[in-house]
Amino acid sequence: MKRSASRMLCLCFAVCGLMDTTSATAGDLPNINLGFTSFLDGAPPAGPGWYGTQYLEYYTADRINDNAGNKVALPKQNIDIFAGLTQLVYQSPFKIAGAHPGIDVILPWVASAHTDDGMGNVALNARTGFGDVLIGPFIQFDPVMGPDGPRFAHRFELQIIAPTGAYDPGKAINPGSGFWSIDPYWAATVWINPKWTVSWRLHYLWNARNNRPYQGLGDGVTSSQAGQALHANIATEYEVMPGLRIGLNGYWLRQITDMKVNGQNVSGQREAVWAIGPGAMYSFSQHDHLLFNAYFEADARNRPEGTRLVLRYVHHFQ
Repeated sequence: MKRSASRMLCLCFAVCGLMDTTSATAGDLPNINLGFTSFLDGAPPAGPGWYGTQYLEYYTADRINDNAGNKVALPKQNIDIFAGLTQLVYQSPFKIAGAHPGIDVILPWVASAHTDDGMGNVALNARTGFGDVLIGPFIQFDPVMGPDGPRFAHRFELQIIAPTGAYDPGKAINPGSGFWSIDPYWAATVWINPKWTVSWRLHYLWNARNNRPYQGLGDGVTSSQAGQALHANIATEYEVMPGLRIGLNGYWLRQITDMKVNGQNVSGQREAVWAIGPGAMYSFSQHDHLLFNAYFEADARNRPEGTRLVLRYVHHFQ
């Protein structure tokens, strides 16, 4: 089964990530966390309690790649998106077997989405609005302590993506996906020494069937199902002065199964990309933190390849 060029472009357009995800998509994979989490990811900065986080993202790309990594045949391939997500986290002070239960709720939104395919946006047309709500019960383990402070901290979360966002099967690009997803992860931080850390977040993504599939798949298509995927965020940083940390951050995505249309596998459409870039974190206090991360993508397959800028503010309610 072959898809038109416009449909393939739409499937490429899962351009965001989230702790959390924020951009619009109409394709194989829903919006997932690509680069939204970075430094000191394995533990909350101020222990139990309520946390509010606001993310702002700007994503721009001037190329969309096919399955071989070549630029697709369109006169233009310009994408500019400004989006964000609002997050509320609660970690309980109660402890069971060394771990604190908690809950994570995230509301993504797309404020603006500008595209230009050089053909009046016949292939690339975008809409704005709220994305799919993410809900994640988690368990946060107490840090393993050493003589000079923490040495290791980690967390497991069962993240569920509910299809609550704006979705229209007649639109090429939507803030919502139109289907349920489960995206559990393991996040951890290792302290090499009191000033230097390495963090990671490892995800496995599973997607349910969409019974209102994109109409561009063709007549007679009654269902679609996005493939499964692995994705990860990795970061390392060093405290160069009190309150200021700088370092490197990156992300990686690999779709590991084909999408299905009417229950049949569609080959040659698996997504992949990786990115790396600089980052910085400034802590005003133990309860307020500002992070900036930049990512430059490479080796994209069946999706855009561009630049992502993420600004994040974290506040612990005392």
